[in-house]
Amino acid sequence: MEFRRIAKDPGCGARLGKIVTPHGDVRTPAFMPVGTQGTVKALLPEQIRSLEADIILGNTYHLYLRPGHRLIAALGGLHRFMNWPHPILTDSGGFQIYSLGALRRIAEEGVTFQSHIDGSTHFLSPETVVEIQETLGSDIMMCLDECIAYPATREEVERALARTARWGERCKKTHNNPEQALFGIIQGGVYPDLRRRGAEEMSSIGFDGYAIGGLSVGEPKALMLENLAATAPLLPEERPRYLMGVGTPEDLVEAVFHGIDMFDCVMPTRSARNGLLFTNGEKVVIKNARYREDGSPVDSECDCYTCQNYSRAYLRHLYVSGEILAMVLNTIHNLRHYLRLMERIREAIREGRYPDFRNRFLRERTAGAVEGGADAVTGER
Repeated sequence: MEFRRIAKDPGCGARLGKIVTPHGDVRTPAFMPVGTQGTVKALLPEQIRSLEADIILGNTYHLYLRPGHRLIAALGGLHRFMNWPHPILTDSGGFQIYSLGALRRIAEEGVTFQSHIDGSTHFLSPETVVEIQETLGSDIMMCLDECIAYPATREEVERALARTARWGERCKKTHNNPEQALFGIIQGGVYPDLRRRGAEEMSSIGFDGYAIGGLSVGEPKALMLENLAATAPLLPEERPRYLMGVGTPEDLVEAVFHGIDMFDCVMPTRSARNGLLFTNGEKVVIKNARYREDGSPVDSECDCYTCQNYSRAYLRHLYVSGEILAMVLNTIHNLRHYLRLMERIREAIREGRYPDFRNRFLRERTAGAVEGGADAVTGER
């Protein structure tokens, strides 16, 4: 993997770049649609590509449990298995294991957990997580980290931070395939000084890229932004910076301002399946009766297939009728909305006007927000 920096906005930390991988280039800043189990829900790979997605995300935890990384390798690797010949990043599964709560036990050796599928017991170590991802054949792999809940005491966060660093060293030693990049993950909770320590420790190990994890796990938005702003500039300038599991369009715009290059979040796809559609102004809760006779598209400025061919009234009819097509068309729109936003972000950075773009975007979002609309989704990964 190679990261090429193309431009940096003189007024902030926003960066324009390109990640070169064996399966193609990724334009940054980039949003990665989430394909946890080898599929972005409701869409064909060709549809995802038509929305201008360069890269998607898969998950080690889920693919390890079902159908199994060795089966996927025997059938040609993850790219061939899911018919996506473009770049893939695989998360280590640390967040999913954290989400299991009482079903998992964390020790220095690794994590013992019960499968959410059948209750069977499994063990993953930093070494096996890298080996699984190498077997899957993803272009970018993530180290195993210990994600910690909010709120947590400083002592709890320090222990998790130290373990994440030790696990990062073990992942780096296990990494064998030079064609697959390995990213380290910075933890530290909502303590800026611990975030600094995490950035320093992971940078000293030396990875192909760096991710900020453990944010957007229940902490107030102000704390999330404070820790993001404190951490992002500490990461190596010559490597990609990835903010994991975040989030809203506003979050993406704010994070790019501080120098983040990569994002993933289930928000656009999960919201689509729950009937929440994003536009440049309002958030459209499509089941609402107000759209029953609305012949306009979801967003008159959107170039997606859904907005070019279907009305809000039709989308409401599909959704309240429980039709599968509702999920397809809603997902096409929401993902295209996110990916169009990334195009606009890259253009603003290229032209050296990102601070103005950010300020105008956030003002318009605040003015156009529909009261209660954000309650339709959780914002979780």
